[in-house]
Amino acid sequence: MVVFSHSRLSTFEQCKLKYKFRYVDNIIPDIEKTIESQLGSVVHKTLEWLYKQVKYKKANVPSLDELIKKYAEDWREDFEDGIPIAKKNLTPEHYFNKGIQFLVNYYFEHKPFDDNTIAVEKEIMVNLDDSGEYRIRGFIDRLVYNLETGEYEIHDYKTSNSMPKREDIEKDRQLAFYSIAIKKMFGEEKKIILVWHYLSFNKRIHSRRTDEQLSQLKGETIRLIKDIESTKEFPPTKSALCNWCEYKSICPAWGNKPPEKQITLEEYYELNGEKKNHNNSYK
Repeated sequence: MVVFSHSRLSTFEQCKLKYKFRYVDNIIPDIEKTIESQLGSVVHKTLEWLYKQVKYKKANVPSLDELIKKYAEDWREDFEDGIPIAKKNLTPEHYFNKGIQFLVNYYFEHKPFDDNTIAVEKEIMVNLDDSGEYRIRGFIDRLVYNLETGEYEIHDYKTSNSMPKREDIEKDRQLAFYSIAIKKMFGEEKKIILVWHYLSFNKRIHSRRTDEQLSQLKGETIRLIKDIESTKEFPPTKSALCNWCEYKSICPAWGNKPPEKQITLEEYYELNGEKKNHNNSYK
């Protein structure tokens, strides 16, 4: 059985050498996250907390002050000194305040959060073939069952500074994978709507996929996985994304040298006295 994730597939497509460093050699980077990933993870964590409060404590919706307090606590807990900032003219405080603005806008746009959210951070497993040999694992930020339309809504939060083109949204693979899993769980006839929340723009984008498109996606993904499995050479690909790459300091494309002895994840956690699920290290 082969289990991949959307991020793992995307890493291979963006840069084969980065894929090798992360998924083949299991090299632990000096710093495992950037300020952008800090912002994204903490905003996601805070919104997850909000909807759990609404779901399990229906008497009172958390106030905006409570939401911001939770965000600040999570930010301090997760923040690491020396975290890389690609845009040298910006500071950690800039990104912290940016997250507050995201949450303020979201709070007033969606309060009282009564859209019948049925799950947050829901883990899914997608079978790409009938035998289950090829699978995709992922996590849905938020799943809603719309009582008015009878549709399932797959919500995803984005904290990036760029808005995708419409044609890129229509080709997005990640939420399409999730819709396959939801149809399997609740019925192939169910209607699914994909919803992206672009928090930098306080804007939502919607899309749908036909059964034919989902079937085509399965076939394309299996072919991509087979291509990955048969790859022997992993050349680097230089792009603007290199500025945010945690492996830039050991990348030969930038005149650097990979470590001679590559430490595995298991060895890393042994040395640090930690136990961690290998498969969850890079979601």
